[in-house]
Amino acid sequence: MKFLPLIVKNLFRKKIRTTLTILSIAVAMFLFGLLAVIDTAFTAGLDVAGADRVVVIGRNGVIQPLPLRYREQIASMPGVTDVAYASWFGGVYQDERNFFAQFAIDDESYLRIYSEFVIPEEQMKAYLADREGAIVGRKTAKRFGWKIGDRIPLKGTIFPGTWEFNVRAIYSGRRPQDDETGFMFRAKYLQERAPAYWHGLVGWYVVQIKDPGQGLAIAKQIDARFSNSNAETKTQPEEVFIASWINQVGNIRLLVISVGIVVFFTLLLVTGNTMAIAVRERTGEWAVLKTVGFGDGTVLGLVLAESLTIVGAGGVIGLLLAKAFTVFGNPMPGLLPVFFLSNARLLAGLGLTLFVGVAAGIIPGVLAMRLRIVDALRRV
Repeated sequence: MKFLPLIVKNLFRKKIRTTLTILSIAVAMFLFGLLAVIDTAFTAGLDVAGADRVVVIGRNGVIQPLPLRYREQIASMPGVTDVAYASWFGGVYQDERNFFAQFAIDDESYLRIYSEFVIPEEQMKAYLADREGAIVGRKTAKRFGWKIGDRIPLKGTIFPGTWEFNVRAIYSGRRPQDDETGFMFRAKYLQERAPAYWHGLVGWYVVQIKDPGQGLAIAKQIDARFSNSNAETKTQPEEVFIASWINQVGNIRLLVISVGIVVFFTLLLVTGNTMAIAVRERTGEWAVLKTVGFGDGTVLGLVLAESLTIVGAGGVIGLLLAKAFTVFGNPMPGLLPVFFLSNARLLAGLGLTLFVGVAAGIIPGVLAMRLRIVDALRRV
């Protein structure tokens, strides 16, 4: 701490340069924070995917429906504890830009398997008692101002006509990364009103298994049961199923990593250049410090402390701004199911800034440390 006044004085020797460097780092780390938020939004499903759940879809993908009769056959297989089904609805609310996921679900069994969705008991009873009842995610309800009892019309795209639903329940997730943007309604209602070709069909099955370690074996067993049938299946762990959905919009993680690398090298170049100039400008001062007894290690420490202070200040400002930006809500609720900056990503950002601070200051610091007093004074 006794060197703190010296460090502060050196930092503010060139106020404009220091300020611009801190602002540049803050902008870069703000961008890092937003990239982390987007990455979390697209991969949150992977983090919450149940290890004890496998998904059964048509061999040609989710566009191929499966017979409803498969449910009992899957439920009777060894190692299977529960089975539910769901179908993609694809309706439009008022405008096509008001996108949110809509599923026709197998009532209680689906919500029993996805126990991370919390629904008040009285609302659940009201939903089950209403043929046209719907369960809405907390964020979607907030987005459109829906409340319990509202009647919501959706224009069908896959299933023609105008479909009306009664909001009977609003669910929330147990964890921050749980998707709270969904819209679920009773599959029986879909079966009743859908065109004749859809009767007896479902989109996919969600299978809960007793032992996650047997997931692949059970998946092979399910596919073998329906091989050579009119509707062959492809069974995969829920994490793989979710990843396939994510890949449909492109390799988001590769994009995030690529931009992150650019951010890292930008930070390194900006900070490294600032420290190199600062050390070169103060060649005579380093010689004087060494003359009065400052050791090589102390000189190196002073340079690293300045570098860490500059980078740390900019990093903290940028990350706090990114965190504050997420507090104001999701700017793209139809595209990003979750929008938050986790503590783990904040810590990763702080770790990155510390690493950059050391990397940017180490070379100028070593040069200052190895500077010979005679040579330094000769340059003055």
